[in-house]
Amino acid sequence: MATPNAPFVPPGTGWPEDPAAPDTPVARGPREALELAEKAPDLDELCARQSVCRACPRLVAWREKVAVERRRAFAGEEYWGRPVPGWGDPEPSILIVGLAPAAHGGNRTGRIFTGDRSGDWLFASLHRVGLAAQATSVYAGDGQRLIGARVAATVRCAPPDNKPTPDERAACLPWLAAEVAQVTPSVRCVVCLGGIAWQGVWPALKQAGYDLPRPRPKFGHGAEILLPALPSSERSDPVLMLGCYHPSQQNTFTGRVTEAMLDGIFERARDYGR
Repeated sequence: MATPNAPFVPPGTGWPEDPAAPDTPVARGPREALELAEKAPDLDELCARQSVCRACPRLVAWREKVAVERRRAFAGEEYWGRPVPGWGDPEPSILIVGLAPAAHGGNRTGRIFTGDRSGDWLFASLHRVGLAAQATSVYAGDGQRLIGARVAATVRCAPPDNKPTPDERAACLPWLAAEVAQVTPSVRCVVCLGGIAWQGVWPALKQAGYDLPRPRPKFGHGAEILLPALPSSERSDPVLMLGCYHPSQQNTFTGRVTEAMLDGIFERARDYGR
């Protein structure tokens, strides 16, 4: 008899790169998410708490439904089915921010941008410019390593139709804000993949203490903003914020995003972060 599909991987049961333990505290509402994010003592514990959050009922139901039903191509695989924490260099010079995990990408593999078409484009570009150890990333624990870079998302759960609600984005903001604050000393450049990431990282930067221009500059591919460095930063020169079109299938299939365009953004980020 076939074993029923589980809605998620229990924390601390051996999934590669799982940051959580069975006793990691779980946020069951926006207020608890805020409290647990703000009180996380370090980046590792913050990521552990991100990965077990249950603050948004609609997102919890959707990500677990997907993990049980599964796409036919991955029917024989176990799905992560939990929020996807930030990952990469713990002291990055470049912070890359996306929208949310893909239902059959990060929600399946447990690592943002891992195992989906957008990630294929992203990691290939990062590898070409020297920011990733491998050109592909297909599952957690596959040997992929980011070099001087870290990837996070404005929303940590896969949302229906890739569209989190404003309330869900607000509930997830403390996780991103705390991660931004944790890596502030080393970060020299923030790359936003898409307009929603550009908007979503703005309040996180504000909460971290950055002096932001008003009004917020318009998003565009190659858009640049210089933000005064914080006192906690290891350097005094400004932090560069870069806009980049999202390497979604819609953008890459239509030619709105090309390999050269992605490489240009990450070369700029790499060179500025040195």
